[in-house]
Amino acid sequence: MTDSARNELGRVGIWTFAYEGQPVGRVRESAAEIEELGYGSLWFGESFGRDTVGQAWLLLSATRRISVASGIANIAFRDPIATATAARTLGEAFPGRYVLGLGGHRIDDTVHELDGYPVPARGRAVVTMRAYLDSMDAVPAHGPIPDPAPRRVLAALGPKMLELAAERTWGAHPYFVPVEHTVRARQIMGPDAFLAVEQAVVLDTDLGRAREVATAHVAGYVSQAPHQEANVRRLGFGDKDIIGGPSRRLVDAIVAHGDADAIRRRVEQHLDAGADHVCLQALTADPSSLPEREWRELAPALVPRQPLRAPRKRQP
Repeated sequence: MTDSARNELGRVGIWTFAYEGQPVGRVRESAAEIEELGYGSLWFGESFGRDTVGQAWLLLSATRRISVASGIANIAFRDPIATATAARTLGEAFPGRYVLGLGGHRIDDTVHELDGYPVPARGRAVVTMRAYLDSMDAVPAHGPIPDPAPRRVLAALGPKMLELAAERTWGAHPYFVPVEHTVRARQIMGPDAFLAVEQAVVLDTDLGRAREVATAHVAGYVSQAPHQEANVRRLGFGDKDIIGGPSRRLVDAIVAHGDADAIRRRVEQHLDAGADHVCLQALTADPSSLPEREWRELAPALVPRQPLRAPRKRQP
């Protein structure tokens, strides 16, 4: 992977779930503004709103240069045949701008066939993802092949999934992680794999109000997402940080809060720790609304008009 490929996404992007509940026209206007603000990428979640392929097409067609990435497309929702052919179509229509982030687990325990084509069933996370990638790679191409091919990243947290991401894809997209995870991820993946880290932020100088929003975000994940709880435990957080509500130590590690300079410092910590790219999820008291004020106010401190630290030197 070349440095120019890395630079297409820039050092900082935006990550959001909020587009799923917005009208199409509103989404198009917002995406165009994010591009105008100078952010290098736009990552979007998938949560029973718009299908990831349709959402990607909507965002790519509303913009001209910005990279658009699924964060993530859940493999439980679709067969690898559909994923592979959809990614090819997006890659052909928007050359070099689409990044396919894959994650999640399949939801049944049977072996499928579609017209004699094998579809992997549910299993252990790494085994299932490897089989899913194998199936995608085996899908024949009966139409044009995009050049360059769409890039893939995995929603990797644990060591084995991070290894798989480095081995089989462009890299990893860790979500809900502190800087310490970025350090470990870079060590595991080596110097060449791409590492795009999601960072939740609350742009608010009122400490109590910011921590309230941050705590609600962290509490939701550690209470409802076993893989996220397991990951923070691997990083040294214990029962006192998790049971009965997240501790201040855990909340502050996962969510950066304060003014734009405080958030910029957290981004720089990830970059210094080995991240190539940091995508910011701006949290507010109303998660269904677009955090446009936050995106606008953060841009001057984080996008290329005021560059972040120089990229890390890589091994030849």
